[in-house]
Amino acid sequence: MPNTEGAKKRLRQSLVNRERNRSVKSSLRTALRKFREAVAANNVDEAAQRRQSTARQLDKAAAKGIIHANKSSRLKSRMAHLLVSAKKKASA
Repeated sequence: MPNTEGAKKRLRQSLVNRERNRSVKSSLRTALRKFREAVAANNVDEAAQRRQSTARQLDKAAAKGIIHANKSSRLKSRMAHLLVSAKKKASA
């Protein structure tokens, strides 16, 4: 248990930040899952729209330090690759 006032405040802040970060990470996982589901269903238009919104969420999370910037870039790259291959499949 924290003893000083400053330590008590840091504990309160860290608990609030932990909940906020968990919420953001959860929504990111959901957005990525919905994107993959759209690709699996060969719904290219919806997948393209979801890729854009998910990429925006990833960038925001990386800017706030919730996830690492390289992780954000890696996930966006993988989404782009999935979308391109889905478009090729749909046109063939």
